[in-house]
Amino acid sequence: MDRTKASEGFEQLVEIMARLRAPDGCPWDREQTFDTIKPYLLEETYEVMQAIDERDWPELAEELGDLLLQVVFFSQMAEEAGHFNVTDAIEAINSKLIRRHPHVFGDGDAKTSTEVLKKWDEIKTEEKKKKAKPTGLLASIPKTLPALVEGEHISRKAAGAGFDWPHIDDVFAKMREELTELDHARTTGSHEKIEGELGDLLFTIINIARFLKVDPEQALRKTNSKFRRRFGHVEQGLGKPFKEASLNEMESLWKQAKEKEHK
Repeated sequence: MDRTKASEGFEQLVEIMARLRAPDGCPWDREQTFDTIKPYLLEETYEVMQAIDERDWPELAEELGDLLLQVVFFSQMAEEAGHFNVTDAIEAINSKLIRRHPHVFGDGDAKTSTEVLKKWDEIKTEEKKKKAKPTGLLASIPKTLPALVEGEHISRKAAGAGFDWPHIDDVFAKMREELTELDHARTTGSHEKIEGELGDLLFTIINIARFLKVDPEQALRKTNSKFRRRFGHVEQGLGKPFKEASLNEMESLWKQAKEKEHK
């Protein structure tokens, strides 16, 4: 690997991002915020994982570039706000890697992967103690989990402490209540209110899944796959662009796909 070329390439990427966010840069890039960019970070991460699963090395190189862009994008916005810059992020990970590998960069001793992981966890635990973050029953649940998985873990932990509905019928009643509140927010509330009510509804559905002993992540993945299959049948059956087809035509083909699966 040409380290000089890599360094120059990264520096160019940082400069490109700064240019895009400049007053005379790209309108779309300038409008973005930490919250609006978050979904892209997650999307790019999953695309990297897919490329790895498929062992598509050219695609992986491209997707890793897209993921790196997210790091630079967030760092640029942070620098503009006066929080930190990309150099701070790089120095933070460099220091962490050196600190957590004393068997490589210090006088530590670790001969096996098991010993390495044990020492890593010990150092990580000590680092967390120094940060002195508030603790509680839910503190052990990582906030970095996908929202659906985090919600399931929170639900189970709270239920284990006795904070739960007596019966699943009560959860269904809660779901209907949340659906009514979402409908009300849709017609009278702000976008923030709608978002909050939708989140409440999703969290209640996660609890229904827990009562029914169903993994909501896997349930949604299977539904996604089912929709892909049926939509593919509609697409092939039309034999023409979607914009030239009527909703009745699409609905008819959808029912065909559904009946075919049932048979």
